Amino acid sequence: MATDENILEVRDLKVWFPIKKGIFSHTTGYVKAVDGVSFDLKRGETLGVVGESGCGKSTTSRAILGLNRPCGGVILFKGKVLRFGTKSRAADYPELKGADAVAMTPAEIARKIQVVFQDPQAALNPRHTVMEILTEGMVYHGLCTKEERRAKAAELLESVGLPDTILDRYPHEFSGGQRQRLCIARAIALKPELLICDEAVSALDLSIRAQVLDLLAELKKKLGLTILFITHDLGVVQHVADRIIVMNRGRIVESGPSAEVLGHPKEEYTKRLMAAVPVIGKPLA
Repeated sequence: MATDENILEVRDLKVWFPIKKGIFSHTTGYVKAVDGVSFDLKRGETLGVVGESGCGKSTTSRAILGLNRPCGGVILFKGKVLRFGTKSRAADYPELKGADAVAMTPAEIARKIQVVFQDPQAALNPRHTVMEILTEGMVYHGLCTKEERRAKAAELLESVGLPDTILDRYPHEFSGGQRQRLCIARAIALKPELLICDEAVSALDLSIRAQVLDLLAELKKKLGLTILFITHDLGVVQHVADRIIVMNRGRIVESGPSAEVLGHPKEEYTKRLMAAVPVIGKPLA
């Protein structure tokens, strides 16, 4: 159930990539992958970010995670600064005072924000067993001892519908859907407050996709997760999101409650995205 508390705030976010030419690699321009994006995400809410490939949605999520460096704007988590853009300073945001202006450490961010990427095979270390994959972060952050690893990993597997008999197996031994379940189990191991799903089901078959969406719905309710759901598939986003942001060419072109945006789109771009797609899974409510 969504509350009025903002768990994530993105203000005037800019992520520009320089275009370099010539022998001396002079910057001749910029690709404005994200250009002045602002939104908030309420605790307990699922916010869908949708758009075609190259619209800036994944670049936005990677900026939140620190994988892309913003060149402008500010990102806050529970009122604390995750990061400023390189051209932004605390002085640019006078409303940020005291503790609110203290940046979170990478360890704090890892505990509070986790991500499930599109390709589960690339996201899992092929040299690690399932038990090592699921418990490495827990041991590092002091959430379990080495002696407790096996029991903790078995609990995580149960939560995503996998048997504990696979603890000593390796990622290549599983199907795509099973690997994505392992990625989800690893993501919830640190008990995050925000889960970012970046095209997390787009590489899966339709039937497996529905199962994974149902799993996310169950985990959201059970763990009280807040979800930022990145996808290009309106058939999925109309089903999982409480609110929707539509992005095009690095900017937000439309936003609002899911039923309003998809039922009565105002922008031509949104209307072009409204291809007939069957509804999949159960709502993340």
